[in-house]
Amino acid sequence: MNAPKTAYRAVTRQIEVTATPRFLPERSSPVQLKTRHWRITDAQGRLQEVRGAGVVGEEPVLKPGENFEYTSGVPLPTPSGFMTGTYGMVTAAGEEFDIDIPAFSLDTPQRERTIN
Repeated sequence: MNAPKTAYRAVTRQIEVTATPRFLPERSSPVQLKTRHWRITDAQGRLQEVRGAGVVGEEPVLKPGENFEYTSGVPLPTPSGFMTGTYGMVTAAGEEFDIDIPAFSLDTPQRERTIN
């Protein structure tokens, strides 16, 4: 079953414009994840940067509509922090571009409590 299409709408001076995006696989091409760049900040504000090829030893090729999921870890000297970064991608035609990875928090479930 196809998911219902979301329509976006704007009205200016009583003139309505509606846009309904559609994915066209015949107009899309695969991309390959080639590099990663992470910026990891601990709870003390200390920044460490990690750059390298691929992710978890892989450089996956993603065809239109596909996804790739992986699990990785980072040493963090404090019980919390956050990280953000970019993935370096390349199209089948050789065009290189970066995509942003949104910031997300790193929190240990075993936070130490301080009683004053």
